[in-house]
Amino acid sequence: MAARNRIAAVTATMFAIGLGASTPSMAQTDEGAAMERVLGIGGFFFRAQDPAALALWYRDNLGVDLTPQTYEVEPWQQEAGPTVFGPFSATTEYFGRPEQMWMINFRVADLDAMAAQLRANDIAVEIDPETYPNGRFARLSDPEGNPIQLWEPATPE
Repeated sequence: MAARNRIAAVTATMFAIGLGASTPSMAQTDEGAAMERVLGIGGFFFRAQDPAALALWYRDNLGVDLTPQTYEVEPWQQEAGPTVFGPFSATTEYFGRPEQMWMINFRVADLDAMAAQLRANDIAVEIDPETYPNGRFARLSDPEGNPIQLWEPATPE
């Protein structure tokens, strides 16, 4: 629960200070020096027991396009929006099993509609009953047991 509250607090802070908007590629260090910064996540790569089947599961259930096999094919395009990059303690239980090293969080426009779509495909989805200042969340796992969090951001007033 503490980890969930930490994510909610970090994301709420991002909205409050405007980090959800486009930011320039230059930042400042704590000492005030100029620093080049990354622009976003360009890929998410991980090991799988059956990579082809898992890629199809993400495409068919969450709409994440397959990795292009040629340079002529466009990769999946995500919408711009806030992204939390948050290392957790090595002993966290938030991701599930102890050997699980990551959890991905996908932004969704309509959490209830996405949950209904997944449930129609016999995928268990647990919607957090609490609404946080930064929105609503749900949890599920892919066929290989990797944790997935869905986030419907709160609409700014």
